[in-house]
Amino acid sequence: MDVALERLSCVQPGAWAVLIIDLDNLKPINDTFGHAAGDALLQAVASRVAESVAPDRLFRMGGDEFVVILQRAVAPAGIESTARHILDTLAVPADCDGHMILARATIGGAVLSAGDVDAKSVRQNADFALYHAKETSRGGFVLYSPGIGSAIKTRIEVIRDVDVALREGRIDAFYQPILRLDTRAIVGMEALCRLRKPDGEVVSAAAFHQATSDVSVASNLTERMMAIVATDARAWLDQGIPLQHVGINITSADFHSGTLYARLQAAFGRENVPLKHIILEVTESVYLGQRDPVVAREIKALRAHGLRVALDDFGTGFASLTHLLTVPVDIIKIDKSFIDRLVQGDPSLAIVEGLVGIARKLNIQVIAEGIENETQAVLLAEIGCQLGQGYLFSQAVPRQIAKGLLKRFGRPPAEEAWMAGEANPIDRSA
Repeated sequence: MDVALERLSCVQPGAWAVLIIDLDNLKPINDTFGHAAGDALLQAVASRVAESVAPDRLFRMGGDEFVVILQRAVAPAGIESTARHILDTLAVPADCDGHMILARATIGGAVLSAGDVDAKSVRQNADFALYHAKETSRGGFVLYSPGIGSAIKTRIEVIRDVDVALREGRIDAFYQPILRLDTRAIVGMEALCRLRKPDGEVVSAAAFHQATSDVSVASNLTERMMAIVATDARAWLDQGIPLQHVGINITSADFHSGTLYARLQAAFGRENVPLKHIILEVTESVYLGQRDPVVAREIKALRAHGLRVALDDFGTGFASLTHLLTVPVDIIKIDKSFIDRLVQGDPSLAIVEGLVGIARKLNIQVIAEGIENETQAVLLAEIGCQLGQGYLFSQAVPRQIAKGLLKRFGRPPAEEAWMAGEANPIDRSA
C-alpha cells in the first residue's frame, strides 16, 4: 500500500482520496467463536469491500484494518456515498466457519488537499478521521477536516506529556477538604490529580483531562493516585491524625478493566490502609454515559464489597434520580453550577433543597461542591445539606498543608456508626 501511495501525484488537490476501514468486532468474534471464524470474517469483508469499490484498490493493513485508495468520485459527496455503500455492503450477515456473523466497521476518510506535502499526509489525515469517528460516530463515516486534525494532535500531545510525567514521577495528589457545614469540622478529603511540569509549575487535571481518553494512560493515572493516597493515608493514620475518608476519582477505563477491586486491595493493602477510608468518586458522564452496563455492574459489585461510591458533578449530565434506584450510590455531590446560583428566590435553591430531601429518604449523603461564600454555606445548612467543599474553606492543597488542616480541624470517624450498618459512616458527633 505504501508503494501505491508513493506513486500517486500530489500536484492536483482533490485528485484522489483514502478511506480507512476498521473492523470494530474482530476481537470479540475471535474470542467467542475462534480464530477460524475471525479469519472467515476478514475474507468476507475483503471480498465485499473490494467488489464495492472496484476498480479502485483495496489493501489490508494489520489485523482488522483495510485501506481503499479512491481515484474516482473523490468529491466529498462521492466519498460519502462510497463509504455508505461499503457500510451497507457489510450490513448483511456472513457465514463465518458455520456462524452467521454481522461485520461492524467504522470508516475515516481524507482527500488530497493543497496543504498535503506528500501521500503520507493524506493517509495520516484519514487516520485522524477514523480516530474521531470511533470516538463520536462508531459504525459510521467521518471525513477529515483541519479541525479534527488539530483536536486529535492536541490530544495526542497531551497523552504523550502525561505518559512522560508518569514515568518521571511528576504526577502527584493534592487534597481538598470536605467539611460539616454546621461545625466546619473536616470529615474527609478529595484527592485531586496534579501534574508538575519540568519547570515546576503545577497544573490541575482539567489541563490534561483529554489524556484519560487513552485507556492505558487513564489506568496508569489511577494506579499512581491509588499509590500516593495509600502512602499518605498510612502516614496520617500512623501519626494519629484524624482521617475519616479520602475520595479518589475513577475513570471509565478503570471500570472496564474488570480489575478495579483487586487493584484497590493491592494498593491499599500494601500500606495496610482499610478500604473503609476510601470513597470512589465517579462523574455523571461515566456513571450513565451510553447507559454502560459494565459501569453499573461494577458499581454494584464494589458496593457489595463494602466500598462507598460517590456520584460527582451531579446535575451536569445524564444521571437521574430514578436511575439511583437501580444503580444506587452512597453519596451525591451536587455540582458547582447549582451552588453558584444559590440565592433566595433562584430556582437552584428549590432544586438543591429537593435533592437533599430525596437523598435523605434514599439514605444517600449529599455534599455540595464549589462553595465560595458564606451566604451559600448558610443557605445549604438551612435546607438540610450537612456537608460541603469549596474555596470558602480551602482549595486543593499539597499533602503537608492537608495534614495541618486535618490536625487542626479533623475529627475521628465514628466507628460505632459504621458497625451499626449506617450507609454513610460520617462522624456526626463533632
